[in-house]
Amino acid sequence: MDRRDIMIEANGEKLAAWLYAPGKDGVHPLIVMSHGFSAIMAMGLDEYAAAFAEAGFAVLVYDHRNYGASSGWPRHETDPWQQVEDMRAVISYGRNLACVDPERIGLWGTSYSGGHALVVTALDSRVKCTVSQVPLVSGRRTFEAWVPEKSRPRFLERLAADRDGRARGEPASVTVAAIPGSETAEWAEAVDRDGSYGNEITVRSLDLLRGYEPIAFIERIAPTPLLMIVADQDTQTPVDWQREAFELAGEPKKLLILSGRHYDPYTLLLEPSRQAAMDWFVQHLQ
Repeated sequence: MDRRDIMIEANGEKLAAWLYAPGKDGVHPLIVMSHGFSAIMAMGLDEYAAAFAEAGFAVLVYDHRNYGASSGWPRHETDPWQQVEDMRAVISYGRNLACVDPERIGLWGTSYSGGHALVVTALDSRVKCTVSQVPLVSGRRTFEAWVPEKSRPRFLERLAADRDGRARGEPASVTVAAIPGSETAEWAEAVDRDGSYGNEITVRSLDLLRGYEPIAFIERIAPTPLLMIVADQDTQTPVDWQREAFELAGEPKKLLILSGRHYDPYTLLLEPSRQAAMDWFVQHLQ
């Protein structure tokens, strides 16, 4: 297995990526992977991708625009629909690689990109198999869960002020991504081994979140095989909403419920979450 650093041209930006090529010659199924809301690929994705490559898959892992070593401005801004388009551009790049069978493309997304994986699979028939782990399925409900009702009017005023300020040429307003002492901060500290995580997001990222509803696309995924991996104590992208989305999906589909919190599939539950994804890709792509 060989891992190379590459850059992928995607809709006017350069996405930093890792390309894993299996040791065997010939063409291989490809798995495209990306991280969640403000995370970068160095935060634990190698532990999934390397195992997939050892099993005979080519793998493309990339950082979203505005994050990590990828280009894009404003830094640390998460635009879900732009990320959806970038994911489709990465698929196009991968299908043109000499080591890849273009008819065997799989998607693996987690948290925010777990939502992207649902949307892209519904829209793009080039995807033949999908794993969506602890996915965001409703931006509106997630925003309302993150921002308490009593604080919401003031926060909405902040979003409006940011828009007005940008129109005047002022820099994007930013806020902390992982609040100290939170579950997110605990996870980021555990997996950010080289200190490269920039713990901030633009305020507009939360405004864009409010209008993003992957659950609206879930019924259009079938007949592409879908595995959803959820954590039964997930409060970041609450598990009840993920179950609701799964019920709306058509066959073939599978739901794996792990006992843990939102970030545990990357750490304490890495082995079962990784093995379930591996088994799904082997069944439907190899």
